[in-house]
Formats: sequence, C-alpha cells, structure tokens
Amino acid sequence: MTQIDLIETIENRTYDEIQVGDAATLVRTLRPEDIQMFAILSGDMNPAHVDPEYARSSQFREVVGHGMWGGMLFSNILGTQFPGPGTIYVEQNLHFDQTVRVGDTLTATVACQRKFDHNHHIVFDCVCKNQDDERVIHGTIEVVAPTEKIRRPKVAMPEIRLSATKTSRYEHLLEITKGLSPIRMAVVHPCDTESLKGALLARDRGLIEPLLVGPEDKIRRLADELNLDLAGCEFMNVPHSHAAAEIGVALAREEQVEALMKGSLHTDELMAEVVDKINGLRTDRRISHVFLMDVPTYPRPLLITDAAVNVAPDLEAKVDIVQNAIDLARMLKIAEPKVAILAAVETVNPKMPATLDAAALCKMADRGQIKGGVLDGPLAFDNAISTVAARTKGIRSAVAGQADILLVPDIESGNMLAKQLEYLADALSAGIVLGARAPIVLTSRADSAQTRTASTAIAVVMAHAKRNGK
Repeated sequence: MTQIDLIETIENRTYDEIQVGDAATLVRTLRPEDIQMFAILSGDMNPAHVDPEYARSSQFREVVGHGMWGGMLFSNILGTQFPGPGTIYVEQNLHFDQTVRVGDTLTATVACQRKFDHNHHIVFDCVCKNQDDERVIHGTIEVVAPTEKIRRPKVAMPEIRLSATKTSRYEHLLEITKGLSPIRMAVVHPCDTESLKGALLARDRGLIEPLLVGPEDKIRRLADELNLDLAGCEFMNVPHSHAAAEIGVALAREEQVEALMKGSLHTDELMAEVVDKINGLRTDRRISHVFLMDVPTYPRPLLITDAAVNVAPDLEAKVDIVQNAIDLARMLKIAEPKVAILAAVETVNPKMPATLDAAALCKMADRGQIKGGVLDGPLAFDNAISTVAARTKGIRSAVAGQADILLVPDIESGNMLAKQLEYLADALSAGIVLGARAPIVLTSRADSAQTRTASTAIAVVMAHAKRNGK
C-alpha cells in the first residue's frame, strides 16, 4: 500500500503495473472552508452544510460536510496517482454510512479488486474511515486504466482564498454601534435614490432619527416612486440644495442635531457652509476626512486620510489631519493606532516634500505634539501594509506591515488609493468628516445606501463619544 504525498510531478501506474490487491490512500481533515468551497463549486447550499443556526436544530446538531466531499477523495487518488493520468471514470457505486463533521480526519483507500484485460477496466474497492476507524463511505468505482506511462510536472494552480462577503463585513462594521441609542441626524437634500435610501436604511437599523432637510414635496414624490416608507422622519422644508446646506449646518451648530449626512448635493456646496468662519462648524482643529476601509486581504480596519477635503495639506495641516484620525481610531477601540506616513520612498529626500513632512511629523509625535498613536514614515505603501516587504527592505518599525492609519501626501493619491481598494479589492468603504463641531457623513454621489449607512455608524460612535465628553 502506498501513501499519497505532496508531489512535484504526477506519474501514473499503467494497467499492467497494477495487481489485484494493490492499494493507495489519501488522508484529509475536513475544515469549515472545505465545506464552504464545496458548496460554492457545487451549488449545494443545503442549510445542513452552510447554516450553523439551522444545523443546530437539525438531527445532526451541527454543520456536517457534504457526502460527496468524502467521495471526492477517491477521485483525487484515482486521477492523480493510482492509476493516475490517463484514467477515465466509468462508474461508481458509493454508500454513505455516516456524516462527516468539521475536524474529522478521513482516510480514503482504493484497492484493486478486479481487472479486465479485454478493455483495461479495473474495479476498485473504496473505503473511507474517520479518525475513530469508523466507516463513513464504502463502495466500488470502475475506471479505464491507462496503458501508456505518463509522467508530467505538477501544474501550478491559482490560489483560492475564501473571504467574508461584503454583506457580512458590512454587518460586522455596524456592530461598532451595538448598545448605542439612535442619534438625531440632519440629512441634507436627500433628493436622489441612494441618499434617501441610505437615510432610511440607517433609520431602520436603529442608527438615526432622520431630519430630512430639503424640498419636502420632491422628497415625498421620490419616496412614493421607490415605495419607501417615511415613517419616523421629520422634515425641514427648504426650496433647494443651497438652502438645505445652510439650514443643515445651522441645525448642527445649534446642537439641534448631532450629525449631518450629505444627500444629493455637491460636496463643495455643503462643505462651503461647514467651513464658513462665522456660521460654520469650525473648531480649533483643521477639518479633514477619513475613509474607513474593510479590505478582505488586510487583517484589520484601515483608515485613509485625507482623500476628500484637504487638497495639498502642508505640515501644519497634516498635524491636525493625523490627530483627527488617531482620535477616531481610538473611538473605534484601536487602543494605540499605528500611523504610516506615506511617500514614494522610505528615506528622507530633500527633493520630495512628503518625506520631509513625514520625518517632521514623527519627531513631533516624539515630542508629544501628536498624541495617542505611533507614527513612522516616510513609508512606501507596500512597507506600510506588508511585513514581508518591510523586512525585505530592512525596515524595522512598530508600524511597518501593520498600519491602522495611512496618511497620504495629497488628495489625489488618497482618493485614488481609496477607490482602488473599493473597486479592485472589493473593500467596504465608509467616509466621515472630522474636526468639525459635529460628525459629517460625506459620501460620493455614486455610493450605495449601504455605504452611506456604514458611514453613519461611525457618526453614531463619534456622537456618543462627544456625549460622554471624550
């Protein structure tokens, strides 16, 4: 009997080389991701396999593996080594004796039972047992065995990595508001589909009590067209988007609402009112923006700043931008945020202002001028998010490879980075304006209602932190 191991080449055993009684085995342990992958490939979404809540109420009391996952082990043996390349399946007759659970280790064995010289068919006895030596599958498989020797290099297959769905990551993000009461939020000019849906979805998730600021007739007509329920919504009837921005900011300034959400008006129109020196929402901090990104290939939330408000911030502006982001990260329960100050290179270069700013910011943090986080820079993007890249370049840093916050040099680089992650890496994105008297949900007009609701969750956390004097 031969044990199948990981091999760099695949070599078959021909019909003439196989004798009755010869056998081969394969050992595999069932993992949760095996069940998920098999369900995806086969389309078999039986809740007994993929729904833990349902499985707990079923006869099995827990999620069980697909029966054919165990049967697939026989195909693995027959197709890769015994007999191997050139084998053609003819028939199988399998019996499933008991279920396979996550963590079970199966030993699949195929043994030559009978040979047919006239057509080179072989019938194999097939048995699969678990770690307790209990039989879980048995039966026979008939194949056409190869007659010519084949030895081939093992083909490199693409790596398949399962990641949480965007919906599940969205639900996980909303958990940051668990136990927090809804806040009163002014939604400024929600006169298109996604901005109105976003406000109502946030209402339905218990995040906000919406005050819709805009032309009431237009908003109600839109809700009727979309069959949306406006129950629980207050209205502030104003004729157009400019008036909506002015009134929304006034409501926040007078603390009649705890946060703002941008609707279907232009960002500049709202932010012009926010930054107005007399009637706006300025504080002693510079106003900045943060994208909170949930990137499937990165193990922690990633804050990117500033990609929406400050076009080309100087050193003084970057101090506030960094401090705003650190404060937000701490509200999100990141105890000591790691800040990577991005540039094109990892060394200080007098011809590259971003590297000079990075060095100055790090020294300012050392002197206590920036508090609550750990800063390092300049760092190129790869070194900021990859420990492998950092080690390859000989960078030793508490930040490199595990950044929580990325400070970008300017709005162009930040905006491109955030949108690349969203559209090419399937990142979940939420955006919020910081440094004002109230948090402002500032999203793109192309953003979905779900994205707007995720951003609202951050505003809820910030509003409650303000209530608590943090």
